[in-house]
Amino acid sequence: MTQNSGISKAEGRSLAVASATLGPWRAASVVGALGGAVSLGIGTIADGIGAGVVAGALSVTLTLFFVVGGAGAVLGRRGGAGSDHRIRRWAAAHPWRVAAVPAALMAFSDVVVRQLVGSESFFTSVGDGLWRGVVVGGVVGLVGRYGGGRR
Repeated sequence: MTQNSGISKAEGRSLAVASATLGPWRAASVVGALGGAVSLGIGTIADGIGAGVVAGALSVTLTLFFVVGGAGAVLGRRGGAGSDHRIRRWAAAHPWRVAAVPAALMAFSDVVVRQLVGSESFFTSVGDGLWRGVVVGGVVGLVGRYGGGRR
């Protein structure tokens, strides 16, 4: 499914990161914070406050943040001019490459949060972070592939 567009792998990675930065990250922060607060409230009611509940709520926050921001980046609804427009066109043509950016950031940040806040072992944190990264990448990639329509 890749096109021979004349760009190198390094340029493709740069375009993927640039595309991801064009997401609605302010809105994603709000959605993530609200979801994390709800998760923390439910976890506190169910299990009481503790490191595991806080780590879980932060993980929900990160997941929602990266899903909303990444999905907005691949959809590219905002109008742009110049290079923004070209980057958004590239992102629409390569949704899975763009989805890899929030997926990798999700996996990494989830491991860090779980190690700093939670009481999981390192390998359990890595496993949790990886599957959450896969979920974020899958959702963002599918939204990019099927959500924006073919232009």
